[in-house]
Amino acid sequence: MVCDRNCGLITGAVIGAVLAVLGGILIPVGDMLIEKKVKKEVVLEEGTIAFKNWVKTGTEVYRQFWIFDVQNPEEVAVNSSKIKVKQRGPYTYRVRYLAKKNIVQDPKTHTVSFLQPKGAIFEPSLSVGTENDTFTVLNLAVAAAPHLYPSAFIQLILNVFIKRSKSSMFQKRTLKELLWGYTDPFLNLIPYSTPTTVGMFYPHHNTSDGVYKVFSGKNDAISKANGASFPPFIEKTRVLRFFASEICRSFYAVFGAEVNLKGIPVYRFILPSMTFASPLQNPENRCFCTEKIISKNCTLYGVLDISKCKEGKPVYISLPHFLHASPEIAKTIEGLNPNQEEHSTYLDVEPITGFTLRFAQRLQINLLVKPARIIEALKNLKQNYIVPVLWLNETGTISDEKAEMFRKQVTEKINLLGLVEMILLSVGVVMFIAFMISYCTCRSKKVN
Repeated sequence: MVCDRNCGLITGAVIGAVLAVLGGILIPVGDMLIEKKVKKEVVLEEGTIAFKNWVKTGTEVYRQFWIFDVQNPEEVAVNSSKIKVKQRGPYTYRVRYLAKKNIVQDPKTHTVSFLQPKGAIFEPSLSVGTENDTFTVLNLAVAAAPHLYPSAFIQLILNVFIKRSKSSMFQKRTLKELLWGYTDPFLNLIPYSTPTTVGMFYPHHNTSDGVYKVFSGKNDAISKANGASFPPFIEKTRVLRFFASEICRSFYAVFGAEVNLKGIPVYRFILPSMTFASPLQNPENRCFCTEKIISKNCTLYGVLDISKCKEGKPVYISLPHFLHASPEIAKTIEGLNPNQEEHSTYLDVEPITGFTLRFAQRLQINLLVKPARIIEALKNLKQNYIVPVLWLNETGTISDEKAEMFRKQVTEKINLLGLVEMILLSVGVVMFIAFMISYCTCRSKKVN
């Protein structure tokens, strides 16, 4: 009888030990299987989940615009006063809804080349007005003229056409004209072969940025993407880099917080203030400081000169309302209210797959305006202005349907595997300890 009881206790302890060992073994084996499966599915190849969602995103992406409506145009043009602006918006468009075209895969180099068509559909229900709403904004052609043509002789000629077209420092334009293009009356008078259509995002509709070539992810080769996805198994210490084609530069984001998005744990990566730091603080920005006088010998921070990306036009980018910018930059503008929460950029990335499930990209577009004694529309200016024209907020969030699918295919399966591992390990250890204690107790009583 005693033997049977002792044998039973030993058997129970052995079973517990086996369960604990199985649980312990399943942890690295399970992680290995997950890693193998994820690495297979995130490669941009026919048949993978990543490829299907990459060709045409199922997430609705919106771009909201806020326009800076100038309240005192005559006062500025005559007296070189502070520019008083009033933010109007949002005006919302749906973007990134067109599928990628001309997709060519190169198995030798593990790269994929493609075209990304552009398009924008106005969403009245998500906007405060219509595309025909009118704003008083900077005259883009007049403001850029002295920057593009510094020669006094050429400016004399241009001034004739500016006066003849009755153009001034500021103009009234509809939202549609300002964003997507209009025929400029000043440029239209120039008898030489020069583009006459001007717009903040012209050309846009039915165009593309050109051919992209990215690594497919095979053999862990990853490109600086547009922020839609990153390498799998992301750690909090990783710096994420992504490319913004419209401003011809890469940005980087650092870990900010853990967030729960529709039941999916994600890491929020944020754009640090160093992104727009001066070249003295961030050497990566040295190429974006070309105007030594305006930037006070590259010591000012908060704006980047992207004129080389815009065919020489004096375009500067910043965070909305000059968030994190030097006080000197905004001193000529009245009506700005920078807000960290409303005006910062972030990416919510699922760390196992590297997929971006939610993002908000916020940027402000400004133009540099300098005094020009030969051009009458600008001759009364006594100071340089970096004039905000608009700021945009491009956002996208995984839909409820896709979030549920993601939870079932990824999150819940991984959680279930982890639960099984912990149950086996915990039950095995408890059984082993309990049966061994019971066995030792029985042995002790027998000896006594």
